[in-house]
Amino acid sequence: MFDKILIANRGEIACRVIETCNRLGVRTVAVHSDIDATARHVEMADEAVSLGGRTPAESYLRADAIIAAAQATGAEAIHPGYGFLSENPDFVEDVDAAGLVFIGPSADAIRAMGLKDAAKALMAEAGVPVVPGYHGAQQNDLAQEAAQIGYPVLIKAVAGGGGKGMRRVDQSKDFEDALDAAKSEALKSFGNDIVLIEKYVSKPRHIEVQIFGDGQDAVHLFERDCSLQRRHQKVIEEAPAPGMTSEMRKAMGDAAVRAAKAVNYSGAGTVEFIVDASEGLQPDKFWFMEMNTRLQVEHPVTEAITGIDLVEWQLRVASGEALPAKQEDLKISGHAFEARVYAEDVPAGFLPATGTLQHLRFPKDARSDTGVCASDTISPYYDPMIAKLTVHSTTRNAALRKLDRALSDTQIAGTVTNIAFLKALARHDGFAAGDVDTGLIERDLDTLVAPNAPCSKTQAIAAVAAHAPTSAPLSGFSLWAPLQQRVLLLWGGQEIQVDVATHSQGVFDVTCGTARYAVVHDNGTWRVDDTKVNAEAVRYNAGVSVFWGNAYHFEVPDPLARGSDAAYSGDLTLAPMPGLVKAVFVKQGMRVVEGERLAILEAMKMEHVLCAGRDGVVADVNVAEGAQISAGDAMIVLEPEV
Repeated sequence: MFDKILIANRGEIACRVIETCNRLGVRTVAVHSDIDATARHVEMADEAVSLGGRTPAESYLRADAIIAAAQATGAEAIHPGYGFLSENPDFVEDVDAAGLVFIGPSADAIRAMGLKDAAKALMAEAGVPVVPGYHGAQQNDLAQEAAQIGYPVLIKAVAGGGGKGMRRVDQSKDFEDALDAAKSEALKSFGNDIVLIEKYVSKPRHIEVQIFGDGQDAVHLFERDCSLQRRHQKVIEEAPAPGMTSEMRKAMGDAAVRAAKAVNYSGAGTVEFIVDASEGLQPDKFWFMEMNTRLQVEHPVTEAITGIDLVEWQLRVASGEALPAKQEDLKISGHAFEARVYAEDVPAGFLPATGTLQHLRFPKDARSDTGVCASDTISPYYDPMIAKLTVHSTTRNAALRKLDRALSDTQIAGTVTNIAFLKALARHDGFAAGDVDTGLIERDLDTLVAPNAPCSKTQAIAAVAAHAPTSAPLSGFSLWAPLQQRVLLLWGGQEIQVDVATHSQGVFDVTCGTARYAVVHDNGTWRVDDTKVNAEAVRYNAGVSVFWGNAYHFEVPDPLARGSDAAYSGDLTLAPMPGLVKAVFVKQGMRVVEGERLAILEAMKMEHVLCAGRDGVVADVNVAEGAQISAGDAMIVLEPEV
């Protein structure tokens, strides 16, 4: 076993690796950017080395600086986590050349599985089922290839991932436009515009198999279902897959092991399959999609049902040990779910969000993998994941109930999150029944993102917390009645006016529209009309959050500093988040129509198209391509309507 390793990553995966190292007595070295100098993974590690900079390119993608840090601190090996340099074969070779150990597969294995077309050809040779399609290098007659495969088809970038460079085409007349768009996006994202064409599966499920090898032998640790996706990004994962039969599990597991052995795989990896679920799960209806040559984000659900620490296995195999278990030793116990909690504005189109975590509390009856603490800031430079919540129980239904409860008991204030959306998914009838496919979220999106408005009792608690965070009585004079103050709350863009009258310390009369309540707040306990309620209210800066079954976040504006209504009139296009201006499509004096593209803002590894809110003429363009802007900046101004 190693004495000391360096972790070439940040956030929750760096913290996750450190936890296992601490248990095994392995010392750890963290690396960090300038803005991560006080991050949780830095505090947890035994040593930390600054890489400088803010962006990934200036820090976590600096292979030379990371290797130098490992050498300077006496680390024997480098754990890459996932993302960043984890699947970069050149980095693996540089680590080897420096006399260090890369905790993962060989550079040859990563290269063999790195390009989708080459990987599919290799898998076909190894006897792994491959989706019907065209995976050749010639790109001149792709329309003809698509016609031979039969519509609908998928265009996919061979170097792609995360849905980038991917387009579905239902009719031949749309093929060329979709091809141009996919190639353009692939070139920008990966520096490679070569694509492949695949048959589109009508009711697809995304089922992946966890494999582990030591370079000589390999085993599988069963499957995970990752079908709940939004724009090809996984949202909730589970293990084992609902509806899985023993016959199909063996067929998929055997195929995944053949894939691993075909490249002499060493370490943790995932073989991803697309499954046609139109007639249930059948052993001849799954096909290889790709292999991820690293630890996956969703690995905790596999750990939950097998009782195995995959990071420990990574360390043992990388240090020269053989596989810790044989296939017949591995068993499934119960069911597990993982939900990815992000700082994102779901009703606004799942826009990544920033903010300071004014309050952060995770449930006790769930595993929470996180890289942040209360008072940390979600920056625009990295993925906006706050945490992964993993629950485990004896049955799928019991685990799903635990997931719902865990999401309800998670308290985050200071930034918007996707928790309400995750709860809606956990309560979705189709998902509860195990009837899942990759199109479920898109089909029912309107229902899943519908806001859950706060009731008048919630408004009353919020108003009391906003009005009297210290529970002190109001000072002043009022004849015949307690002194009363009107509190203005903003929720979902709507104004809520609540009247609060203070009787004594912690005792209030509250009027919300036609409803009146007696509210008592004493030592963190809330009572509404003599009924104790299991609520918690957190007051911070210009907002207040109430956690009571759901999380409700209210803005508390200063009534003496009300802003102009111009931002709500359609005259202004405001930056929804901090980011980099990638493109500006308009100039002063141009006429635009409602919905027309004005600019593209890049933030948190995604591009966001900003469109005109109404017809009009451009009065001012306040930004230029390449500019870094802040949330709320006025980017484009239209002339006032006459």
